[in-house]
Formats: sequence, C-alpha cells, structure tokens
Amino acid sequence: MSTPISFGTDGWRAVIGADFTYDNLRRVADATGRVFAAGNPGGLVIVGYDTRFEAGSFALAAAEVLAACGLRVKLSDRYLPTPALCWAVAHDAEAIGGVMLTASHNPAPYLGFKIRMADGGASPVSFTDRVEAELRAEPPALDAAAAGRVETVDLVGPYLEALRAFVDPELIAKARLRVVVDPLYGAGQTYLAETLRSFGIEVTELHAEANPGFGGLHPEPIPPHIAEAQEYVRAHELDAAFITDGDADRIGAADRLGTFVNPHRIIALIARHLVEDRGMSGRIVKTLSTSVLVDRLGAHLGAEVTTTPVGFKWIYEEMVKGDVLIGGEESGGIGIPEHVRERDGLLMALLLAEMMGQRGMGLGELVDDLIAVTGPMEYGRVDMRLEPAVKDEFVAAMPEMSPALVAGLEVREIVRADGIKFLLPDDAWLLLRTSGTEPLVRVYAEAPNFGVVDDLLAAGRTLVQGA
Repeated sequence: MSTPISFGTDGWRAVIGADFTYDNLRRVADATGRVFAAGNPGGLVIVGYDTRFEAGSFALAAAEVLAACGLRVKLSDRYLPTPALCWAVAHDAEAIGGVMLTASHNPAPYLGFKIRMADGGASPVSFTDRVEAELRAEPPALDAAAAGRVETVDLVGPYLEALRAFVDPELIAKARLRVVVDPLYGAGQTYLAETLRSFGIEVTELHAEANPGFGGLHPEPIPPHIAEAQEYVRAHELDAAFITDGDADRIGAADRLGTFVNPHRIIALIARHLVEDRGMSGRIVKTLSTSVLVDRLGAHLGAEVTTTPVGFKWIYEEMVKGDVLIGGEESGGIGIPEHVRERDGLLMALLLAEMMGQRGMGLGELVDDLIAVTGPMEYGRVDMRLEPAVKDEFVAAMPEMSPALVAGLEVREIVRADGIKFLLPDDAWLLLRTSGTEPLVRVYAEAPNFGVVDDLLAAGRTLVQGA
C-alpha cells in the first residue's frame, strides 16, 4: 500500500526516512506538477530548500519530477528562507508558482513540501485538494533527461537587495545597535546577520553553522528554545536579540534584559510603526489565536482589524482581497503584502531595528510605550502531545463542549471557527485546537495577568484530557 499523504495547515510534512522518502516526495512533486501544468503547460516553477538533512537533494529530485511534467524549473543554488523563495516567485513575471522543501518550525527529523502560488502566497485548500486527488500509488518513472532541464539560479542575492530597499538604512544606522541574531541553525543563518551588518549594526550570530540535527534545538523562536539568545543579550549587555525559525519566516525577539518580546507584541509594534512613522494604511489581519492587543491597537490607530482561522493561508486570502497593511499570527509569522504576500522573519527584524532608530527607544521601551496605549494583556501556550486515541476523543467531544465557567470565569461566548475558543470577562480567552502539522493539541490563553493565564492553561489541559 502507498503511504497516505495529506496537506495540513501549510503543506505536507513528515519524518525523513519514515514517510518523507524519495518515493513519496516524487509522488507529491508529480501530482503538484500535473496540477500546475494543467493550467499552464510549460510554465515556470521555482524550487527552494532549507538547511534540513538532505533538503537540497530532495529539492533536486522534486525539480526533476516537475521538469518531467513539462514545466520549466529554476532551482536555488543554495539554502534560503521561505520568504526568499516566495519573493522570487512573486517577482518573476514568468513564474506560475513555487515549491519549498522545508518543515519550517517542526523538529529536525521532519521535512516538508510547501506549494506557493504565482504571487508568492500560500496555496489555497482548493489547490492542495487537487494535488491530493492527483496522487498516484507509485512514484513516477525517472526521466533521465529532466535533470538537464533544471536551471540552477541565485535566488538569495536579489531577495536580500529587496530587503535592504524596503527599510531606511539611515534610521537603522542611527540606532547604533548591538544585537545577537539566532537563526536556530535554520535558513536565516548568515543572511539576517550580514544584512544587519550592512547597516552598521554590530552583530553576534549564534547557531549559524551547518547542522541538520539543529544541535538538539527545536527551531521555533519562542521560549524555551531561545534561552541561549536571551542569556547572551543579557550577559553581554546588548540592545536586542532577533531569532528566526527553521525556514526564517517567523520572528521572535528579546529586549536588552533578555525578556521575550512575543509575536503578538511584535505584530502590534510593527503595525504601529507602519501607520504612525511611515504613514501607511490598510487593514490589520490576525488569526484567532492572536492577542486582543492587536484589536485594541487597531482601534487606537483607526485601522480595521480582521480575524481569521489559525494558519497564514487564511491571512493570505485576506491579502488577496486587498487593503491589507499587515497580517500576523501568534506563532511569529508576520507579513506585509507590499513586500510579498508571505511571512518574513528577516524583514520583521529589520523593521524592529528601523523603529528603534526612528523613535530613539530600546525594544523594551517600545513595548512599554505600546502597553501604555493598549493596556496590559499576557499570553501563554501549552502544546500537549497525546496518544492518538486521547486526541480522537477530544476532537469528538469538542462540538458538544459548552461549560458555563472556565477557571472560575464566566464563559460569555464560544467561537467554533477553528477548534473551540471561550471568550471570558476582561478580554480574557482560552482556545483549544489540534495542530495541522504535528500530533498535538494546542492550548492558548490570554488574560490581563499571568496568574489568570496559568489558571486558564490548567483548565484547558483538564478539558482536553477529560474529553
């Protein structure tokens, strides 16, 4: 029997050597190629890859299969961030789409296959459903001539130039920053550090060598995985830490005290910078799991805030509709459609540096100034790795869940758009949902203080386990 393959929140992901094999990869690439070719025979597809084990070899195999489908194929000459692949697709007038070999923030044993549309944005469910329908039981026969039709190109250089052009070098230089950058062994290594240095910033880079096992680190830019960067910025009295995930489309940060600046606050900071400092306008789009700080800031700025289900593909759909200034999710994926309709951790780090220069304030001071406008809210998340049977019981029970109280707080409304979200007094909330890419149930909570957040997370764990 062939391995069942399905696309989750953003692509197909599996463990290398178990389900992520060359045979299965070729099946997925073949189905993708046939869907692309059906609408655009001979069209151009651009292929990239991150720093994971064998990612470059898998990318070449995918490129050869796509070429065998009658498509023109350009393959990156080196590892690159997902936003670089997306930018290349969006700015090549002949490109009909792209493929990125990455598992993003997933642990090192995973690799994945992301599909991008002609504008660089995530593939909609309607497209991936067609790919799943085209999957064959056996991989396609190898086409010896296809390799010769794959063109290897530099996708990184033009993208980095675009990043530099998007920000104001004088404002960044004005900040005279000393920072630590931690790519967590991922595809942001070298690129973000060198770009910051080109603006006169003093940069120390951690975890920036080839290490497909990620040195045992989980490449997600949130605590506890960023502890080394937090300690480094504190111990060396630097101004900030910028951390990116495995494919550098997500951003995390820490201020000069090593305090984590979570993505909710980064979204709000950058939205404020774009509106108040740059004079830009448009909707702010956030996911269901993103802080009410964004809503409060939107009201302060006079900007409409649109809420979507979890997953950047839903933010992308809003970007396609137009009039979007910025879109972001709690996991650190933040994008500005004027740049590309995709998340970009490198660009967000540059914009934070620009804002620090513009306002003459440290990152922690920017956060304090933001909270003075929005009021305080604290956030927490717990990922529960469950046995399949327990997870299935929870999924089955969710539609009937309707408690009157959660952690002693009145449930004022229940939102079932993506998982189940309980809206509580004082803008507090609890969200329970299954991961689209890992065997997890995620428990999210927000409240005016950490004590209530902890109570809500405990209540969430009880609801999941007692389902």
